[in-house]
Amino acid sequence: MGERGAELSTGRPGGVNAASHGTIARSERAARGCALKPSTLLIVAPLGALAAGAAAQTIRRAPAYSGSDLVAAPTTGWPTNGGDWYNRRYSPLTEIDRDNVASLKGVWRTHLRGSGLGAQYSGEAQPLVHDGVIYVVTGANDAFAVGVESGEILWEYRANLDPENNAVCCGWTSRGVGLGDGKVYVGQLDGKLVALDQRTGRLAWSVQAERWQEGFTITSAPLYFDGLVYTGFAGGERGIRGRVKAFDARDGKLVWTFYTIPGPGEVGHDTWPQDNEIWMDGGAPVWNTPAVDPELGLIYFATGNPGPDYNGSIRLGDNLFSTSVVAVNAKTGEYRWHFQEVHHDIWDYDAAAPVTLFDIELNGATRKALAHAGKTGWVYVLDRTDGTPLVGIDERPVPQEPRQGTAATQPYPLGDAFIPQQIDIAPEGTMLVNGGKIFTPFWTTPVLM
Repeated sequence: MGERGAELSTGRPGGVNAASHGTIARSERAARGCALKPSTLLIVAPLGALAAGAAAQTIRRAPAYSGSDLVAAPTTGWPTNGGDWYNRRYSPLTEIDRDNVASLKGVWRTHLRGSGLGAQYSGEAQPLVHDGVIYVVTGANDAFAVGVESGEILWEYRANLDPENNAVCCGWTSRGVGLGDGKVYVGQLDGKLVALDQRTGRLAWSVQAERWQEGFTITSAPLYFDGLVYTGFAGGERGIRGRVKAFDARDGKLVWTFYTIPGPGEVGHDTWPQDNEIWMDGGAPVWNTPAVDPELGLIYFATGNPGPDYNGSIRLGDNLFSTSVVAVNAKTGEYRWHFQEVHHDIWDYDAAAPVTLFDIELNGATRKALAHAGKTGWVYVLDRTDGTPLVGIDERPVPQEPRQGTAATQPYPLGDAFIPQQIDIAPEGTMLVNGGKIFTPFWTTPVLM
């Protein structure tokens, strides 16, 4: 149960290949009684499932995924943030089941060399797995390749971000990396998008996708599809104009930009005031990795709240495409359709979760569906070809506050919410000032949300 080798620390940017520097990464086997930290990987498996030893590992390049390559649920790895193009996060594997799950044992534990330690960092990344190698990023935006069987760090990339940068919104985290065409793609909190050589971790290219000085950060995992790398941008609380961008995976050249807050002459611009330019700082960030339907040639993503968050008085109108699900052409970024979950959102009900695609039988016909779980507590089920609801959604009148410019109606999906939508028991010494009802507006009277 010993540790092997010595840690490698370089303090310089770019990839570090442990083998080329004559060192073997640190790994701890079956560590017991220790808490899992943000900079730690822990692997559990049925006894005997992994080999007892590991030779020097060769990293094989991931293909240039395209077409239907990743439509099926994964069985030999985890090649993209959502597991497949459809973001289903589902594995059909059956080796671990109810009968043997209790027998899972720790196989190895690897510390990621101190990256992402500290209260300011959050370990939220979904690791990717390809051909026996795990690719993971920490809250400090440092990326690592780790052998599945050995737990050995095969290479590392250090982003070297300034930990004193307090412009980051909203927290030091990364939700994962992208993978395709022999590269690992990392979106950074400083607004950079970088591509790393999958075999060595060395920098292949780097672009300043947006400026952190203007409030933009990247917290979502990039997506590789058919030669392009897609990323959205956080920063709705910093006054950004939200957007999704696609870059050429070969060299990082920008291919297209879709603005989640439309400008003059674009679909949806009339849902913003025409007598001011608040739309230029209108928010609608993208917190999640898009889903792809390669047959339709569309990508789908959900957007965050408009800005400013709670003051609707200066942004009268529905404020498209905030708090919405949006579909655009994967190759051109051309708008295809949208569905807004909350009109003129003043409650921070941003659509932060990723969308999921699936096919469903309805009335004897197969329909291409999309589902999104909103902060409202409802799941919105839409036809992904055109955005129309597959499960009924009514527009219902809601309470009004003229000073907030509240929307006259809000979408109410049929059926029950999947979680309670409000507090139904007041904390001791307080009262439910809004009766615990969703879509209750506020101004001088406080509201519990």
